[in-house]
Amino acid sequence: MIKIYTDGSCLGNPGTGGWAYSLKLNNKDIAHYGYEKETTNNRMELTAAIKALEFLKDYEGEITVITDSNYLKNGISTWITNWKKNNWKTANKNSVKNQDLWVILDQLTIHKKVKWDWVKGHSIDKLNNEVDELARNAAENLIQSF
Repeated sequence: MIKIYTDGSCLGNPGTGGWAYSLKLNNKDIAHYGYEKETTNNRMELTAAIKALEFLKDYEGEITVITDSNYLKNGISTWITNWKKNNWKTANKNSVKNQDLWVILDQLTIHKKVKWDWVKGHSIDKLNNEVDELARNAAENLIQSF
C-alpha cells in the first residue's frame, strides 16, 4: 500500500496557487509540486490529488490519500455520487464548482483501490506540514518540480 500526502495553497483566493504531494515508492521518498496563476485553493487541493494519482497511474495496489481538505475528501468519497446522478448539479441545483477537475479525479480513481483520509492542517502531522510548505513555496516562487 502507498500513502500519499497532498496539499494545495493559494496566495489570495483566487490568486497564485501551489500544489504538492509526497509519497514513498520502493523505499524512495518522492515529492512533486507545481503552481498555477489565477486559481483557487480548492482547485489546488484537487490538482495535488490528480497529479499524485497520475504519477501512480500504473500502480495496481492500494492507495491512501491523506489530505487536510474536507472539500477534497468529502467531494470524492461522498458528494460525487449524487453530483454525477444529478448531471453535475449540487443539491441546490447549482453547477458543481471545479467540475473539470472532479471528472479527471473520478476517472483516475474509478478502477483503483483508493482510500481517502483527512488530517488536521497545520497541526503535528509532519508529512502534511511538509507538503503544505512545498505547495506554498511553489506558489510564492512560481516553481515546479518537473
